[in-house]
This record gives sequence, C-alpha cells and structure tokens, in this order.
Amino acid sequence: MTTYLSRRAAVALLGASALPLASFVDGNGSAFGADAAVSRLSARWLDAHLRLQPVLATEIGDHRFDGDVDDMSAAGRATRLHAWKGFLAELTALDRKALSRDAQVDAAILENELRYEIWDEEVFQSWVWDTQLYSDLAGKALFTLMAREYAPLPARLHFATARMEKMPRLLAQTRANLAPARVPPIFAETLAKQNPGISEVIDDMILAHADELPNAEKTRLMSAAVRLKAAVEEHQTWLNKTLVPTAKGDFRLGAKLFDEKLAFTLNSPMSRAEIRSKAEAAARETREEMYAVSVKALAQHGQTVATPDVVTPQRQQEVIEAALALAYARRPPRDKVVEASKAALARATEFVRDKDLVTLPSAPVEVVLMPEFARGVAVAYCDPPGPLDKGLKTFYTVSPIPDDWPATRVDSFLREYNSYGIQDIAVHEAMPGHYVQLWHANQCPSVLRAVLLSGSFVEGWAVYAERMVVEEGFIADDPLYRLAQLKVYLRTVTNAILDQALHVDGISKEDAIQMMTKTAFQQQSEAEGKWTRASLSSTQLSTYFVGYEEHKAIRAEAERRAGPTFALKAYHDKVLSYGSAPARYARALMFDEEIG
Repeated sequence: MTTYLSRRAAVALLGASALPLASFVDGNGSAFGADAAVSRLSARWLDAHLRLQPVLATEIGDHRFDGDVDDMSAAGRATRLHAWKGFLAELTALDRKALSRDAQVDAAILENELRYEIWDEEVFQSWVWDTQLYSDLAGKALFTLMAREYAPLPARLHFATARMEKMPRLLAQTRANLAPARVPPIFAETLAKQNPGISEVIDDMILAHADELPNAEKTRLMSAAVRLKAAVEEHQTWLNKTLVPTAKGDFRLGAKLFDEKLAFTLNSPMSRAEIRSKAEAAARETREEMYAVSVKALAQHGQTVATPDVVTPQRQQEVIEAALALAYARRPPRDKVVEASKAALARATEFVRDKDLVTLPSAPVEVVLMPEFARGVAVAYCDPPGPLDKGLKTFYTVSPIPDDWPATRVDSFLREYNSYGIQDIAVHEAMPGHYVQLWHANQCPSVLRAVLLSGSFVEGWAVYAERMVVEEGFIADDPLYRLAQLKVYLRTVTNAILDQALHVDGISKEDAIQMMTKTAFQQQSEAEGKWTRASLSSTQLSTYFVGYEEHKAIRAEAERRAGPTFALKAYHDKVLSYGSAPARYARALMFDEEIG
C-alpha cells in the first residue's frame, strides 16, 4: 500500500503560474507543435490540481499552498468540477495522432484522471459517504508537513499553525457533507477510531517543538492547537453520537459502479471476468506449488511425507498447513515488530546490491511507526517523497501491535506476520519494491506520470519484486521462506477474487473468511482485517494481481525479443524509466507498440 514528497525552488519561483514546461515534455525533450500544447495543458492542469487540493500539493512536494486546507464545501467542489470539465474539453479537442508517443501516453493518463474525477463527483459521490476521504485529508494536512524535513522546522511549524487554524472548517464541512443514510456503518466506525489521531499529531509532532518559535509565533501556534483539539473533540462527539448510531449505507458497490471504478483504477484492457478467471487459475497453481515446497520443507525438518500419485484436496491442505506451522514458529516478540522490519530491510538491501538487480536509489529509506490516523487499514505501507521533493527520505511505515490486544489476537497476528512474512513485506514495500520503483518513477521526465501514478503498475511491481528475488536466490537455502512467499502471493491472488466477490457477488463475511483462512491459509486476524479493508476500499485490492500479471507479461516479451542477450538489471531499469504509467503504456513505449 502506498502514498507520495529538488524541484521545490523552481516551483516557488513560478508562483501561481505553472510548473516548468520541461516537466511535461517527452523523453527526448521535444516541446514543439502538438506536444507543446499537451505540455502547456498538463502544466496548467497540475497547477490547478494542486492549488485546489493543498494537502495533496504538500504531499507531492509543491509547497506554495502549505498553509491552506482543501475546501470541501459545495462551492469548493463545484470549482474543482468546473475546472476538470474545462481541461477535459481542451484535451479531447487535441489531435492525438499528431503527438509523439510519450505525449500520447501523458494525454491518455490525464484523460483517464479527469474523467475519473468528474465521475467521482457526479456519479460515485464519495464526498457523501466515504469517510476515509476526510480522514486522509485531516490526518495528512498536519502529518506530511511535520514528517518531512523539506524546510527548516520553524517554517513548517508556521504552516502547521496556519493549517490548524483552518482545519475546524474542514471538520465542519465533513459533518455537513456526510449523509448518515449513505455512510456504511464500517466507514463510520473506522473514522471514529481514526479521528483522535489528529490530536496525537498535534501533541507529538507540533506542540513538542513549539519552543522552536519566537514568542508571538508560539502563542499563535498554541492558540490554534487548542482550538483545533476542541474541534476534534466536538467532531468525535458527533461521530460517536450521530454518525455511528445512524449510519445505514451499504459498502457493496454493485456491478455497475464497481466495473466503472475498476476501469478507472486499472486503466487496463483486462475485464472483471478475465481477472476472476486468471485469479482462480493462479490460486490452484499456487496451492500445487506450495504443496511441493511443503514436502521439501518438512523433509528438511525431519518429517518425511508420503507423496501419492494423486493428492486429494484434504491431503494438500494438511501438508501445507503442517509446513506453514514450522514457519509460524519463527516470530519476533510482540514489541519487536519494527526492529524485525529494520533487520529484514537490511538483509534484502544487501542481497539486491550484491546481485546488482536494479539501480538503487540515492535517497535513503527509514522504517518508522505508522501514524495513528492511518492505522486500521494496512499493516505496513511505503510513504516515499513526492516527485517535486527529490532527495528526501522514504518512510517504510509499520503498524505496531496495539497494547490492548489480547494474547490470542497477538498470537494470530504473529503467526501471519512471522519472521518470514516480515521479510517478504520488506521486499514488497521497500527493497526492491515500492521504495526502489517510486524513486525511479520520480526521475522520469514526465512529472505527470509520477503524480498520476498507476496503482496496478506500482503494486504489480512490488509483487513481481517478491517473486523475482526468490527466483534469483534470496534465502534459497530455506524452503520455508519460499513457502511463506507463495502464501503471500496466494493472498494477492485471493485479494483480487475477494474484491469483486464482496462488491459484486455479495459474498457473506463468513464465506469470505472461509476462503481467506482455508483456501489462502490466512490467519483469522488477517482475514478479519482484510474483510474490513475490502469493505472500506474497492478495486484497489485488484491492483496487486492485475499489475503482477502485466509485469510478468512485459518481462516475458522482453526476454523473447532479447533472447540470450537479455540482461535483468538493464530490463528493470528500462521498465522503471517510464514512470508509474499503466503497464499497457509502459509496454507500448518499450516495444514500440501502438498507444491504445
């Protein structure tokens, strides 16, 4: 799971105009004729995109609006909608055939984004019911300012003060927009749990540094903090007494909305039916491979397993579960998950560097605790610097085990996220997964592709990275690691099935838990958490499997074309050089295919 923060000085010099034209030209630096029109349009769109969404601007690395907060009122939304429709009209009027291939890709990506934003406002209407929209805004408004050292601390505290003064308005707009009759109960309950995280950021990341300011600035900051914390308490009262008790919405999207959103999310020719067919086949194949690896792992641990010619489903299940039990026994203490994650990152980094698998980032990565406002959806995520803030740290955030969890729940969690599982997550989130790929994406000449990153390309690369390092010999002497990695991949496959089974097919929670715990060998706590995540999101869980299938196909074609001259590092660097574009466009650029 992922979010994204030097071009800073150049942006500041441009004021309220636009980003440098060179940010949007094709890879050869062409900015003439039709391409120049796309460049100018893209630059004006990005300027508006960030000016009208200040919290996102900070995250991207444009710091012109660090003292502002998004206007989520009806007037604010109408302003954005009018802008998006205007840009779309300009874009569709351009002659795409006259564009260079790189410009065609940028135009296609921008069109998909504009159509999605318009659809979201007018049809999907997430602003009416999706509480996560507001939780992300409120949490990131302050956290992103303070987490990244893009400017001296007093300057960031100044902007934090300005935002704290405006955030009570955002909370009031949240209450005005959300319609309890359309808010699903799980959305309301999650927001009620996340809301106190705002006060935690104020206390731990802002007030803790108040003495860095002159007296007048400090007084203003303290006053803003007091008012915002009071507004957070008022908001909490409304959440607890009004929204949570009266939330009646259905979190299931239904086929029409799901398919429409899936097309925007993936920007792929792969349909829901094709995804389902491929995923179900991959699940069967992965279980067969897990069985074969389990036999080897058990034998290595002195447990000989009979291997009949015909393996029944029950026998397959028993053997895999027996081998997985060996992996589950290796786990960190409940209070050492972050330390284990740091060690896993170091081990993966050493392997990738020694094997020279890909060009490594010049900017650092750091394992940190996940902020409270972001907890409850994923166990870990990568938080890289945005495309306009180069050279800053990437944060690999890990959620700690809550102190109030009973021993049984902790045991279930650590069985799922055992030492092998933690190692695989470090590969996915950091090395050579998200941290490496997103660093490469931020070097791409097209800022548009970094800002409008493709979730399936990004997540697909991370899944590909997990499997690729194993194929290259990572922890090759221990079949239990290969087994654990296959289990994680099976979870990826199951995610794609669960995504549509929940939102389209109406699968019950009981049947979904059964699929995750039995078919995919997940622990009860993981399955419960995934049910919550699948309910709170839609189409995102499909990006991992679809993206992996697309990356796998691109590499296979590259190997076919290169034959014996195929070089893995050169391939990796090349496929990552196109930015975080949807795989269909990365493939077209790599093999000189039609930009469809």
